[in-house]
Amino acid sequence: MAGATQRLTASPLHLLREALGDRQAIERKLSRAARTGRLWLDSEELERRMRCLEEAGYVVQRPTRVQLLFGALDMLRFVIVPAARDYYGKQGIDFNFHQVLRFLDDPVSLMDPTGILSERDTIIGHLLQVTHLNPIYDLQLMDMWGDGLAELERQVADMVAGTHPRARTIAAVIEDPGYHRRLLDYVRRYRADRRVPDLVREQATIRADEHFAAAERTFATLPGYLEYCRRLPDEPATLTLRYLTVRRFPVEQEVRKGASSGDRSPGASG
Repeated sequence: MAGATQRLTASPLHLLREALGDRQAIERKLSRAARTGRLWLDSEELERRMRCLEEAGYVVQRPTRVQLLFGALDMLRFVIVPAARDYYGKQGIDFNFHQVLRFLDDPVSLMDPTGILSERDTIIGHLLQVTHLNPIYDLQLMDMWGDGLAELERQVADMVAGTHPRARTIAAVIEDPGYHRRLLDYVRRYRADRRVPDLVREQATIRADEHFAAAERTFATLPGYLEYCRRLPDEPATLTLRYLTVRRFPVEQEVRKGASSGDRSPGASG
């Protein structure tokens, strides 16, 4: 298969070994996991990040932690998982095995689907590891750090050049040989002009479902996600009941473009 990546040509056992990496790679993963766990307990760091997002115009009124949690669960079940199942199914890739490879390459990226309590390099690694439905959400997360976008561009360029420290393990996961070059071009254009059209993955079939399309438009951007979270009930019991009983994204709860400061274009992140 001309131009195919290792992900599409290597044996499952080889992919498992490559995704896991050597002893040093495993030690780095465990260290990142421990640091991420500490971040979840660091209320001062969450405060700093939310303040950065406010200054960037991404949030006007802050959602609570429990609203962020249940908003993340909705993002997963209404957009990320169905879009990934549809996409990988059309690639002839087993969705469940692919998640195993993602976990072995970087377990931390699966611990925090929103990225709000992840390290900068974990978010960048996630962007490198997954052919995104739309990376705009993750690029907006980079505004939590002064050097976020510059460092993202540097690491994507390293990935394209084959010199990134995680190039070997990511090669066992990424299925699209042209993704990193497209991502690098998009990051550079976005840094020059944030009004640049989004880098949206083609998935016309699933977008024909109005519930998925409304959910995708809502969770496309960081402002959309944060505003959706803010509108959720704030009682844990009510949120739990809603999670257990609501099976499809309620189209009437879509966060329309421009409904939240900083909101922009359609798409979704992971």
